Amino acid sequence: PDEKPSNTLGQHPPPVATDKEEQARLLQDQPDHPQNPKVLRIAIIGAPNAGKSTLSNQLLGRKVFPVSKKVHTTRCKARGVVTCEDTQLIILDTPGLTNPVKAKRHKLDEAMLTDPWESMKHADLVLVLVDVSDHWTRNSLSKEVLKVLSEFPQIPSVLVLNKVDLLKNKFLLLELVTELTEGIVNGKKLEAESAFKHRSSSSVKGSSPVTEASSPTKGILESHCLQEASHAPEGSSLDNSSDVRASESGLVTEGAQGPKHCGPRDLKNMKGWPGFQEIFMLAALHGEEVDTLKRYLLMQAKPGPWEFHSGVLTSQSPQEICDNIIREKILEYLPLEVPYGVIQETEMWEEGPSGELIIVQNLVVPRKSHMMMLIGRGGKTISRIAQEAGQDLMNVFLCDVHLKLKVEMKS
Repeated sequence: PDEKPSNTLGQHPPPVATDKEEQARLLQDQPDHPQNPKVLRIAIIGAPNAGKSTLSNQLLGRKVFPVSKKVHTTRCKARGVVTCEDTQLIILDTPGLTNPVKAKRHKLDEAMLTDPWESMKHADLVLVLVDVSDHWTRNSLSKEVLKVLSEFPQIPSVLVLNKVDLLKNKFLLLELVTELTEGIVNGKKLEAESAFKHRSSSSVKGSSPVTEASSPTKGILESHCLQEASHAPEGSSLDNSSDVRASESGLVTEGAQGPKHCGPRDLKNMKGWPGFQEIFMLAALHGEEVDTLKRYLLMQAKPGPWEFHSGVLTSQSPQEICDNIIREKILEYLPLEVPYGVIQETEMWEEGPSGELIIVQNLVVPRKSHMMMLIGRGGKTISRIAQEAGQDLMNVFLCDVHLKLKVEMKS
């Protein structure tokens, strides 16, 4: 299913310029920051296919990063920019953390291994995304993720459990939280309680140090957000002004203080990370609880100059966005390793007589069998790819897009 980026927090995200020079000019423009600007640079890391790009798109309110069920759809370090009143969030959408063996298998270049590390060097906060619907990987953080966290223990980190809507047994969330945090959040030990008491509240503050946004079902953890109340400013509300109820979580903290900073440790024996400050639970694909996370991120921003003009949505060029979105569709419709061998060459990029954007792209494949698969019976596959990619590009550029794709064999 297609993700539906939400127009969150009253934000009207700007379109991306269709002209390369215009986008470059916007990126070079002096930031038009207000009197007291605030900024937060966020690195989103996690295993390949955890939903990093989907979450980035939801936070931005417009789809500018490619999304696919296949791993390594994101191949470069790109930035997304959320400008909300006096605050700017810089989202560093990074490739999934991988290792040299897997990188070679998927024909990935060196940047795929180094970009996540580079992003961490510039981050004020790191979101660690875990796909809770994947029962093979959800019970522990990958060695690559743990390695990054242990190298940068000084950067505040937040655990984000994604795809919770696909989890039938919500009580599993308690178990996962305990395993992924080693039972410690914000320096305090967590304990699971068997009973859940409900109380109505419109804000996060309350007697329990850990609260969660919960739907009014019979005490089951339908919650998609776990939030440390002591961090919320007086009277602030992190839930939407709906009938969402704050409940005492099944997780409570003991008085004993855990480690404030977690330095490099023996990663072989570690499954989770005891240095997380907060835990959020959401379903990025449908935008569920993304606003809650977004409000938290805006609250974490510190005084400082903006990096970008408010008219900038992404650091990518229009051509890069186009290439990425077409490749996303190719990944979606071609089997196994076939898409990774397709080379994209833009033949035409110009404005039509009525202001529409005309794009012609050649897709060069190494084998005739790949060519037949990409074209599909009666040209159905290539037509579908062009139609879906064209629709996505219209939503990015906010103008009519005529996209033509041609398939040819590598000479």
